[in-house]
Amino acid sequence: MKKTILFNEHINLSAKMVDFGGFNMPIQYQGISIEHINVRNNVGIFDVSHMGEFFVKGEESLEFLDYVCSNNIKKIEVNKAQYNCLINNAGGIIDDLIIYKLGEKEFMLVVNAANIQKDWKWLNNCISRFNCNIFNKSEQIGLISVQGPKSLDLINEVFENDFTSIKKFNFLSFSFKNSKVIISNTGYTGSKGYELYINNDIIIDIWKLLYSNKENYSLCAVGLGARDTLRIEVGYPLYGKEINDFTTPHEANLMWITHMDKDFIGRNKIIESINQSKKKLVGFRMIDRAIPRSDYNVFDVNKNYIGKVTSGTYSPSSKVGLGMAMIDFYDFKSNEIYIENRNKYSKAIIQKLSI
Repeated sequence: MKKTILFNEHINLSAKMVDFGGFNMPIQYQGISIEHINVRNNVGIFDVSHMGEFFVKGEESLEFLDYVCSNNIKKIEVNKAQYNCLINNAGGIIDDLIIYKLGEKEFMLVVNAANIQKDWKWLNNCISRFNCNIFNKSEQIGLISVQGPKSLDLINEVFENDFTSIKKFNFLSFSFKNSKVIISNTGYTGSKGYELYINNDIIIDIWKLLYSNKENYSLCAVGLGARDTLRIEVGYPLYGKEINDFTTPHEANLMWITHMDKDFIGRNKIIESINQSKKKLVGFRMIDRAIPRSDYNVFDVNKNYIGKVTSGTYSPSSKVGLGMAMIDFYDFKSNEIYIENRNKYSKAIIQKLSI
């Protein structure tokens, strides 16, 4: 397994480590529920340096990305970011990613750790017809996520700056210890937060500076366990769970980042999905006392099988089971569903997940 530069910091904090996307990563420190609640109420810091960073530069970099991505790259302004999907020829999702516009002809792509090699190969196979180049800097750049209502106060103090002006999905670059840092108003928790892209030569220093404010801001380090419960609580998809190479943006409720008024890879297959597919990703909240888990079967009110849970958990915030499921909407006339586990059917209601 690979290790991030912050591996020893996690060990020093007695983190429980697991394999995630080929990386040895912390799943929890004090406990998933404790870390979850602290992000919602105070601030937590996450090591997400396993994520990949690609840079696309050149005369036709915009045209290239507009062709391989679902969203409208032309709408991104410099110092702004955009949520996106890479689409394959069958209309399925190769990966979901965030694209940062660093300059008029320079972009940074942040991709999922488990998909770094797959994405790299796909993008290189597509780039030959465009006048631009792509660089993989995943091994040089680390990423710390600072999430929670006190996140802005924390980073302002640590960097002796005022980042109030950075609006949602905006970012800026600054120098710290003679090294470039990109700070963006993004995150994967549903709470207020920021993400710091940091060269590996100073990332340990920044992690320690953030953590040194533990008492002042009721800060805690947060593992992948709470990262998962936080994102499920607000209905954020995870690659390999809600989305994959065989799921279209239409089925995954990602048409809001799919711009059909342009030519891009997989467009015609997405149109077919819109016209023909009955699968749909939904959020749900348990009515009966039960905790849903991935791959549990889902049934309609007549106990007809209609799909499977993609992600499920017990919400530390609302104290109830909730999750997401990919179900067949054909002749589906009720928002009442049943989650089955060991021949027991527990009632749930389809609803949009939020905090």
